[in-house]
Amino acid sequence: MSELTTSTRRWSCLDRFSLEATARDMPALAQAAPELAPGTVVAIPFLPGETDTARLEATSRVRALGFTPMPHLAARHLPSRAALLHLLEGWRAGAGVERLLVLAGDRADPRGPYQDALSLIETGLLAAHGIRQVVISGYPEGHPRLSDACLTRAMRDKLTTLAAQGLAAEIATQFGFSAPPVLAWLAALRMAGVEVPVRLGLPGPANMRTLLRFAALCGVSASASVLARYGFSLNRLRSHAGPQWLVRQLADELTPERHGEVLAHFYPFGGIANLTGWLAHQRFIEFPLAKTHVS
Repeated sequence: MSELTTSTRRWSCLDRFSLEATARDMPALAQAAPELAPGTVVAIPFLPGETDTARLEATSRVRALGFTPMPHLAARHLPSRAALLHLLEGWRAGAGVERLLVLAGDRADPRGPYQDALSLIETGLLAAHGIRQVVISGYPEGHPRLSDACLTRAMRDKLTTLAAQGLAAEIATQFGFSAPPVLAWLAALRMAGVEVPVRLGLPGPANMRTLLRFAALCGVSASASVLARYGFSLNRLRSHAGPQWLVRQLADELTPERHGEVLAHFYPFGGIANLTGWLAHQRFIEFPLAKTHVS
């Protein structure tokens, strides 16, 4: 009996992952830069309290650090066409932005002429300002204010319009704590003929109090049984856990044939330093080589 080492291929959250970093996170991102691969996609959220200047500077900083900036563009927060053009022109001139995540935004009423992500895409201004890939939102566990039928129709309309404009598309999902609803949503998506890559939202390591706060804000399910398996104690709100249980579930179940191209997108709720530390540990425990015995 001889021993042969061969490579095995499982889904890995480390393959071409992306992460979020706000304008306020730029010093932490710079500190963590040596731990991240050049070209890593970094999403810059569109926070209501930030100025356009901060958004533009953050995007330029991401590019200067050697990463691929992917700023968010929130339709309902834009007061005018001029405001949209200001951002698009600034992102192009300052950071050569070619990827955008376009979403409606969490305002009940739009500040200006854009009701939702589709209304932004339909302007044709994205492609005219150098955008080559548009990322849209996905909600595996549903949306707190929209029906599943409405979400399905909106996704179809956005993907159809992007294809007609010659723009590549991806879907980035809300974060969650449990794999089964994500896997079921992915399978249904592929059965419906949607083949674009999907970036699954994964919460970075954080304490339970922090994650529960973000879950409540985003309408994410966080049952006691799921949180217990995730590694939290309901009696210890400061207990700390990373997404390793969720990652193991996904690695065991995800298959390209059924779920298509799936990448990880990390929300560093506990800070970028904690996330990069967790990623370093994950690299240590993932073994891409497996030993098999052959006679």
